[in-house]
Amino acid sequence: MKKLMTILVLALALCVAGSAMAETVFQLGTTVNEQDSFQVAAEKFAELVAERTNGEYKIEIYPNGTLGGESDMLDSMSMGMLDMGIITSGPFVNFSEMMGVLDMPYLFATNEEAYEVLDGEIGQELLFTLEEAGLKGLAYAERGFRNVTTSVRPINSAEDLKGLKLRVMENEVYTATFKALDVNAVPMAWAEALTAMQQGTIEGQENPVNVMYSYKLWEYGQKYATFDRHSYATAIITMSLDVFNTLDEETQQIFKQAAQEAAEYERAWVAEQEAGQIQALKDNGMEIVENPDVESFRAAVQPVYDAYPQYSEYIERIQAALAQ
Repeated sequence: MKKLMTILVLALALCVAGSAMAETVFQLGTTVNEQDSFQVAAEKFAELVAERTNGEYKIEIYPNGTLGGESDMLDSMSMGMLDMGIITSGPFVNFSEMMGVLDMPYLFATNEEAYEVLDGEIGQELLFTLEEAGLKGLAYAERGFRNVTTSVRPINSAEDLKGLKLRVMENEVYTATFKALDVNAVPMAWAEALTAMQQGTIEGQENPVNVMYSYKLWEYGQKYATFDRHSYATAIITMSLDVFNTLDEETQQIFKQAAQEAAEYERAWVAEQEAGQIQALKDNGMEIVENPDVESFRAAVQPVYDAYPQYSEYIERIQAALAQ
């Protein structure tokens, strides 16, 4: 009996050890802090993957740029050196030219329009174009509609932007958009932008409300915000294609479905939070222009559409899809 008990104990220990060894840990990086919506998406994604793979896969989240800037992380994923990340749409154009169509100014009027296109055939087709660069786009979470903040003056129309020195994402279309508005557009990584705002070497930036709030941009000298909604920015839950291809087909489907559900969960969270975040901006002294002269912005950025004829077919398809 004693011998049998010893064998059973050893078998149980081996089973437990085997289970521990079977757990695969993936690292997921973001450049944002733990109060940001990307963290909400990452945590939900990790939770769903662990639950649906019975703990076989664990996702560890590394916020605050611990694993590098967004372009750095995409480089690492494309080379199979980083497992996954949640990355703002901006840098993807450097890995697939066609992804740049999503950065075109005033492409979508509402969040619902964006979701319809992104979750549909066009959005999925664009994600597929990333595979040539060794990236696997799983789902579109949300950064949101981007708005301008400045330390200098309120912006009521395109004319008010002229001559301002603003940080933009490291993305050709964003830079072209703001140059069309006669802005001194300075592409730089977000961590550098925070320092530049603090030091006064730039006068403003453009980001969604949730970023203004989670980073307390009023503490970085940003006194004015204008809800011009010039671009809807996605946040793509992305994997290294090499890593994705190590998964069996069933597990791949689990990861894709978990990413989509996490994206939708994060979008809903962003919407629920926004009214309170806008109030917090006001409470902390920011002056907000909620209804600027959007038509003046649209007219000013029209040359950006003329400058990118390679996107015309996708733009026509997007407009046709939204007209249905």
